[in-house]
Amino acid sequence: AMAATTGVTRSLNSRRLVTTRAGESRIGKQPVMIPQGVDVKLNGQTLTAKGPKGELSRTFHELVELEMGEGVLNVKKRAETRQAKELHGLSRALANNLVVGVHEGFDVNLQLIGVGYRAKMNGSKGLTLSLGFSHDVEMEFPEGVTAELDKQGVNIKLSSANKETVTQFAADIRKYRPPEPYKGKGVHYLGEQILRKEGKKGK
Repeated sequence: AMAATTGVTRSLNSRRLVTTRAGESRIGKQPVMIPQGVDVKLNGQTLTAKGPKGELSRTFHELVELEMGEGVLNVKKRAETRQAKELHGLSRALANNLVVGVHEGFDVNLQLIGVGYRAKMNGSKGLTLSLGFSHDVEMEFPEGVTAELDKQGVNIKLSSANKETVTQFAADIRKYRPPEPYKGKGVHYLGEQILRKEGKKGK
């Protein structure tokens, strides 16, 4: 079995962002703080946030109500149904990601481990990855995603205001070479711990 972490951090600090299903109702009750430099507008069920890292919009389900306050955004449920309760915590988390994304951005750090495993920038279009195949893998950046590489091309820092987009792009890269359990070769999230297996020993 493999133990994996997503390795998602805010760009201005190194704290991990964790949302658990058990805490959804508690999370839903917490207001979303709107920092200075972020402009938030509400049009019906559509929330738009604009800040230093860009502009994002999202339309929320009718079972939740968004309410602007003084420097805060409150997310409330419009019913006591199971679906409304589930959407309450999820919607608050998504609204918070929207605000944090345009203010600070999100990073995902990947590390390539393996002989000859390297990444190169393909201009501003995407990445060219050498992952031990007979051919290179070309990955085009989704809209709003950028990357930085170290000199060796083995550490990749992906950044975006949109948390969902950048984490999905990182997962798409990782799918080409998930870490294998014997020598640990593959695409790792930075800091990811892989439970190693011992190879078969000859008698």
